[in-house]
This record gives sequence, structure tokens and C-alpha cells, in this order.
Amino acid sequence: MTSTTARSVFLLLALLWAAAAQADVYVKEDADGALVLTDAPGGEGFELLLRGERDTAAAPVAAAARAEHPSAQQHAPRIERAARVAGVDASLLHAVIRAESAYNPRAVSPKGAAGLMQLMPATARRYGVADRFDPDQNVLGGALYLRDLLARFDGQLELALAAYNAGEGAVQKYGGRIPPYAETQRYVPQVMHNYRSLQ
Repeated sequence: MTSTTARSVFLLLALLWAAAAQADVYVKEDADGALVLTDAPGGEGFELLLRGERDTAAAPVAAAARAEHPSAQQHAPRIERAARVAGVDASLLHAVIRAESAYNPRAVSPKGAAGLMQLMPATARRYGVADRFDPDQNVLGGALYLRDLLARFDGQLELALAAYNAGEGAVQKYGGRIPPYAETQRYVPQVMHNYRSLQ
């Protein structure tokens, strides 16, 4: 994907994200020409893209997530927005984020995955994420990736989660089963447990 195409894709995703937003959404273009989208602007150069409204329907998920992890409430609004744009369950995003980064937007894995949803560089590029440490971009990219994995594996959540952890090719290599990797064998039940506890 060229940088122009990636930028266009991110702009489209940004507009979709903004349309689903319940908080004020700000945007600016950084020095590299990438769009930065946030509901908590810091520094100069941000412009109001959309004035949002409070969504009281998000309260149950936020309350449940808060019971599971003390930092969940801070990220609940952006998780709700990404869930609406991608068409996935916000509780599932919370479950993945808790397992992946424990809600730490600066987390980096030994393999180079980064941010709340631990996006690898190639996955970030695929979904137009210019800054993996930007929580809004990271969660939206991860949500879109999960959506595509669920579609690819016919809605089989455990296989989608296995692919999120080990890669799509690994699930296919083992005949559409959870790969026999120790990390993945731990990861899938952990996320499923997190998800059930939020439902």
C-alpha cells in the first residue's frame, strides 16, 4: 500500500470514526502528513472535527470493564467508538486489550507489537495506523483487524483470537485449529475468560 493510499484509507476510517463518536473529535496533520485523530488534543494544531454527545448506553460496558481493570474506564469511550465503526463487540475489544497490554498504550512486546492492542508494524500499515502508540488509531486498527479475522474464520471467535495472537497463516497451517504454541494456547482461553466476565 502506498503512503498516499494508506493516508486515504486512514482519512476514510477517521471520518467513519468521527461519525460514530460520542465525544468531541479533533484532527491535525503531523509533519509527515499523517492524520492524528483524538478526543483529547494535546499541543497546538488540532481542529475540532466533530462535536459529540455523551452516550449513556456505554455505561454498562465501562462499569463492567472498570471492575475488571482499573485503567479500563479511561479508554472506554475510544473502545466504544472503534467497536461501532468496526461492528464488533466493545466487550471483546476490552477483553483483547486487557490480555494484550493491560490497558497500557505504551506497551511494546519482545516481538515488536505495540500499543493497547499490540499491533505489529505490518498490521498497522494494513489498516492505515500511522502511530501505533496513539490509542485512538491503535484501537481502531485492532478492531478492524478483529472484524476481518472473524469474517475470515466464519465467526469462530476462538480461531479469530488465535489468528490475532499467532497469525492467520498459523491457524491455516494447523488445519483451522488453534496452533499448538504455548503462548496461543494460554492466550485464547485468557481472552475468552475476559470476554465472558464482561458480558
